[in-house]
Amino acid sequence: MRTRMSRGTGVSRRFAGVAVAAGLAAAAVAGCDADGGDAWDDDEDAPSSVAEAAARPHLNWGECPALAEGATRDPRLTCATVRVPLDYRHADGEKIEIAVSKLPASGHGKRRGVLVLNPGGPALPGLDTPGVMAPTLPASVLDAYDLVGFDPRGVEHSAPLSCGLDDPSVAGLFPYPAADGSITANVDHARADARKCASAEGEKIGYFTTANTARDLDRVREALGEQKISYWGQSYGTYLGAVYESLFPKRADRVILEGNVDPTKVWAGAAESWGKGMSERFPDAAAVAAAQDATLGLGSTVDEVTQAYVALADRLDRTPAPVPGTPQSLSGSLFRSVTYSLLLHNETLPVLAQFWKAVADLADGAPTEADAAVLGQVFAAPPATPGVPSDNQATMFLALTCGDAQWSHDVDDYTDRVAADREKWPLTAGMPVNIWACAFWPKPVEKPVTVTDKGPRNTLILQNRRDNATPWDDGVGLHRVLGNRAAFVGADNGGHYVYGAGSACVDEATVAFLTEGTLPHDDVNCADVRR
Repeated sequence: MRTRMSRGTGVSRRFAGVAVAAGLAAAAVAGCDADGGDAWDDDEDAPSSVAEAAARPHLNWGECPALAEGATRDPRLTCATVRVPLDYRHADGEKIEIAVSKLPASGHGKRRGVLVLNPGGPALPGLDTPGVMAPTLPASVLDAYDLVGFDPRGVEHSAPLSCGLDDPSVAGLFPYPAADGSITANVDHARADARKCASAEGEKIGYFTTANTARDLDRVREALGEQKISYWGQSYGTYLGAVYESLFPKRADRVILEGNVDPTKVWAGAAESWGKGMSERFPDAAAVAAAQDATLGLGSTVDEVTQAYVALADRLDRTPAPVPGTPQSLSGSLFRSVTYSLLLHNETLPVLAQFWKAVADLADGAPTEADAAVLGQVFAAPPATPGVPSDNQATMFLALTCGDAQWSHDVDDYTDRVAADREKWPLTAGMPVNIWACAFWPKPVEKPVTVTDKGPRNTLILQNRRDNATPWDDGVGLHRVLGNRAAFVGADNGGHYVYGAGSACVDEATVAFLTEGTLPHDDVNCADVRR
């Protein structure tokens, strides 16, 4: 999982940019025939009558919604909406609209169909993902597919939700314990957030789940007039993709899952994996800092930098440092959240090392002009998207993580687990197993979707060895669940992104699958990553 980041810092990356904005400082259910999905069998013709055809969702392509100030968009992109049921158990009841975008295939070759893209999050918008993704893809892929994006239900332009949260950042939901390890304040905060959501959105919020998002996706497929869709999901989007091909196995064509969620760990178990994931990723950044010890003064070895980082975070837990020129106060929680985010990209490791140095100076009360420039870059507030509540992503983060699966309600158990986790994984200070608003959330409206190895062999799993957001073990776990349905390509790389991150081995396997349908017979380990 990852939080939303802005796209304005000059580092080109498909699904998200790299600047950490102040906003960061911020799925067995009943089968398709029971849930209103109405997916046709592969051997059926669709639809069988004029009346059925007329009932099919229809797309009227036109202009896309307004962008945030300063943002840009591929001029070829067009948008439309699809009406879907709020509750698929009562498909004739209340409807909501899902915003969809399309970047047409180039027309220079034989079109295969559509490739639906989801950037993850949870709760990231996706309308502009086709335009961001297109420059990274070869002509062979752009010739074959319309690139399709969408804002998932509840997100941005698809019936956006808002709990009215005091801290609108997703990072504000990450519950780091107090300096002494106490979680009393976390319990109070989690209970308050759950109450706010219950008051603001009521029972409706329970229908904004991954399973229903997958059902929406099949309504989008139907509206596009496609018998099947190909799909590329990153991070949380891998879980959405696994749920979609489980609910609608005959409707999934070629599926790419990159930076993966283990579907047996949704969602408390997924968060728990962050401690180990951070321990595997952090040395990459510490090595960058150690190589600049003469100017940064954080230590000359990975161990020294790591010790300095843990000590600085603990210091900020006890005495937060005001950030000059902003209303921000830099706590240990915020310091760790920014670090988590900048570890997602190899390109931002140098920025992260500079950030650590700037924070150390700030804590000492002696920030330099260079420090101020780094802090200004990191805490630059992202422009607001017109018509979208400021806490929309945070609200939907809770709706999905709390609504997909039941969490423990045992406060004492959280206390005990935090204490053990703090000792085992000091870099994350107990946060991964701490209490969330989900402990006070209503019971989910349905059980998580069971993802299994039953279905066609049509999935490519891409996974980095050192990914702090969705660790290697989770990619292996997804592969274990999907079995022979999927091929696995691993990269000896760090960060959250696999395709386009410096491995020709990964990129060639991805393009071969999309254009030719070719999957490797055995697991592939790519060691050709450019450093």
